[in-house]
Amino acid sequence: MAGDRHWEGTALGADARISLQGFPAAEADALLALCRAEIARLEAVFSLHDPASVLSRLNREGRLDAAPAGMLELIGIAQRIHALSGGAFDPSVQPLWELYAAHFRDRAAASTGPSAAAVEAALAQTGFRRIAVSGRSIALAPGMSLTLNGIAQGYITDRVTDILRAGGARHVLVDLGEFRALGPKRDGHPWRIGLRDATRPWRLAGSVPLAGRALATSGGYGTPFDASGRHHHLFDPRTGRSARHYLSASVVAPAATEADALSTAFYVMDRQSVVAALDGMPEIGVRLVGLDGAVFVAGAWPGARSAI
Repeated sequence: MAGDRHWEGTALGADARISLQGFPAAEADALLALCRAEIARLEAVFSLHDPASVLSRLNREGRLDAAPAGMLELIGIAQRIHALSGGAFDPSVQPLWELYAAHFRDRAAASTGPSAAAVEAALAQTGFRRIAVSGRSIALAPGMSLTLNGIAQGYITDRVTDILRAGGARHVLVDLGEFRALGPKRDGHPWRIGLRDATRPWRLAGSVPLAGRALATSGGYGTPFDASGRHHHLFDPRTGRSARHYLSASVVAPAATEADALSTAFYVMDRQSVVAALDGMPEIGVRLVGLDGAVFVAGAWPGARSAI
């Protein structure tokens, strides 16, 4: 008999949940087992915390031959978003993350963050255009290291959704840190996804209807380095400092990989640049929460008054 099945766990260190509705129980359990195996397989490729992962090996050795197909595909997508965003999305900012994490581990460290000289030295090791991909080989420039945390959760979300669709599921919500809905709920209504209040992250500011689309949100409150939250993990790759245009940036898109990367990119870009980028992406919607708490929505965001 068709019913509802749920799985809860973690994916790349984030809380994860899959809700599967209107599917025979035994078949649903088998599908969820395949999803768990896929999450584990891709974590072994993209995890920064696992020293044996493919990404950790690339960062450690500076080169990867016979790279797995998923790594090559994701690097290719990242290169496209990097170009589309004018460099705002840049997975090579890992040296900056390491610099800020080390600086703020010292309780006596300056609250203004690392020195200008230290930031410049870290910036010299960044630049996603310096990555070289040839066939199945990936090579990093000297001193360079990557983080795919701004896109890999979305990618894994899409791969899990592919498994569920291929298995015949039609009413699914996948939440692996980013959301993707495969169809509506079985009652025909869209899934409703809560939006965190960027001014008070422990509360919700409302919800977004989602059916057949993906949603991702980026906010500096997610990984602050200091108590003030001024220094966080969403770096402007031009300055080496934490971006300060918004409190959060949310994106709806056809796929979670895209939504994940674009929410990161848009958080770093000023509003004029975001609007200009949306002009060529009619299926993308954005919700920006300014530093004063004011909300701006544009493009294909649900309820937006007009498309860009």
